[in-house]
Order: sequence, then structure tokens, then C-alpha cells
Amino acid sequence: MSVQELAEHFGVSESGILQAKRAAGLAKPMMDHSRAVPWKLARAHAQSGPATNLRNLSAAAQGRPPAAERLNTALRWAQRLVDAGLDVRYDAVEGFSEVPAAGSGSHVAGVLAEARAALEAGDAAAFEGE
Repeated sequence: MSVQELAEHFGVSESGILQAKRAAGLAKPMMDHSRAVPWKLARAHAQSGPATNLRNLSAAAQGRPPAAERLNTALRWAQRLVDAGLDVRYDAVEGFSEVPAAGSGSHVAGVLAEARAALEAGDAAAFEGE
């Protein structure tokens, strides 16, 4: 049954069902994307390309990569920025913009490196299991 169907069946809110699932250990723990998206995003920017790509890379870094096409889009986007010596900047009014990477390193490069390391570790583990 879906969360909505369970809520209707038991006469409680969907939030109550989700809380019960978490308490019973039946829900996957939520991922923390705060390293990849360290800014407080305005609602208008939360689903933008850069925010989505950073979250998808973060999910991969945490061992739960998104669907292949979403992951490939994020990997290509980040690699394009790194190759061009660019990084992202966030402004709550203007949103995301591409800027030259700082000499100390690029935020996008760091997120990309974490995602690639986790993906490679996952591939190695899958290969060893064959």
C-alpha cells in the first residue's frame, strides 16, 4: 500500500505514516546534501540545474546514485566546469552562476571527486562480487 493509502486506511496523516515507518526502521535514512549544496537556497532556485546536479553527485557520493541518465548529466556538467577552470557561486537573489575557480580549489571539483570515488568503489565491489 502507498503512504497515502495507509494514511486513509488508518485515519491518520501521511506525515504520521512516514514517522511510524522511520520509527520502525522501515524507511531509508534521508541523505544529507549539505556538503554539496552548502547554501540556503531560495525556493525558486532549489530545482535549478546546478542544485539538481550537485544533489545527484552528492547522492552518488553517499552510495545511492540517481538513475543513470541523471547521474551522467551531473557528471558531464561538473566535468565541463572543472575542465574549464570554473566553479559555481550562489546568490539568493540571482541564483547560481559560473565563476572562475579559486586558487584553493573548486567546490564542484570536490563534489565531483567524492562522487567519482564512491562510484569507483561501488564498481570495484560489484566486480569483486562477480
